[in-house]
Amino acid sequence: MSLPARALIHSARLVSGGTLTPEAWVTFENGAVAAVGTGSSWRALGIDEVQTTDAAGRLLTPGFIDIHCHGAGGAAFDDGTEAIRTALAVHHRHGTTRAVLSLVTAGQADLEGRLAVVSAEAERNPLVLGAHLEGPFLDATFRGAHDPALLRSPDPEGVERLLAVGRGQIRQVTLAPELPGAADALARFVAAGVSVAVGHSAADYDTARAAFDAGATILTHAFNGMKGIHHRAPGPVAAAMDSPGVTLEVINDGVHVHPSVVRLAFAGSPGRIALVTDAMAATGASDGCYVLGSLAVQVTDGVARLVDGGAIAGSTLTLDAALRNAVAAGVALPDAVTALTETPARAIGRGHDLGRLSVGYAADAVLLGPDLTVDAVFAAGRPLPRSPSTALPEA
Repeated sequence: MSLPARALIHSARLVSGGTLTPEAWVTFENGAVAAVGTGSSWRALGIDEVQTTDAAGRLLTPGFIDIHCHGAGGAAFDDGTEAIRTALAVHHRHGTTRAVLSLVTAGQADLEGRLAVVSAEAERNPLVLGAHLEGPFLDATFRGAHDPALLRSPDPEGVERLLAVGRGQIRQVTLAPELPGAADALARFVAAGVSVAVGHSAADYDTARAAFDAGATILTHAFNGMKGIHHRAPGPVAAAMDSPGVTLEVINDGVHVHPSVVRLAFAGSPGRIALVTDAMAATGASDGCYVLGSLAVQVTDGVARLVDGGAIAGSTLTLDAALRNAVAAGVALPDAVTALTETPARAIGRGHDLGRLSVGYAADAVLLGPDLTVDAVFAAGRPLPRSPSTALPEA
């Protein structure tokens, strides 16, 4: 049976656009927000055949948007269509309505094949926002969980081949700006409408700032895979903070970044923090042995590390947990929600239609209980399944 094209959520505490509005209501129609109001005025709408949800004072936020995520449920986005759908189902249950699918470093041919699969899925399913190429244009010293044998500097032919295979679905590329050919690659990606991120880089402050001045607009998982902040050598994080319009990704799992530093990041870059998961296949699954790209990973107590060398290898974070961690660290709730919604949408050029519960925006929403756990998720105006065994509806 098809789901109603119209829906109403009322009696909610709405958190959207950086503000909290009590006794709010929202209506969805044909996948978009049709109206927003307060109080009991929704009763006068006179709308029939509407799926109605009484929020009963619970929090209602826009759907969460993850612009840096590698997998979940035992599956990685590198591993094909079924793996993509398995992993997305886990993240949907935790409030992520739309995601950019991140691919780890691989050889050119393998990366092109994986990118083609993600591009096809993005064309089919609007909840898939496109691809993020986290490699192979990375610095070996700050490679993290990327295979050093597969890292390389960008070359014009390889870049053009990726853009062709991506068919306009590459949303983000992480590169180290100090590499030979990086400046030309940055300019080409930006010209193609791709958001370029500085990351896995040995760049100092000046090199990172030059990349941002040249059009890079994201810092990949700030504080990780780069030089830290030193009082005489402030590095890429300070360069990003000093560059208006640059978004700083933060993996707020309590492992990658200390809560006090998370709080400092929000204070230093208001409205420019995007909470991301960097989640790998073990998210929503059990501890044990996994493979990230071509590298063996051991997950113990939910922390993923390379078997060889012990580097952190992504996370097992979900965005609802990132929200709870941010609030626990002292970040104001509206600011934390913005970092899950409006800011990541803007970072990939979708700030005009995603990330807010305002008229004309996508009807993506999350209903949260008092402890900030997910009670219900709506994407394109329709409820997403909450049971792990329930198949996702076609988008």
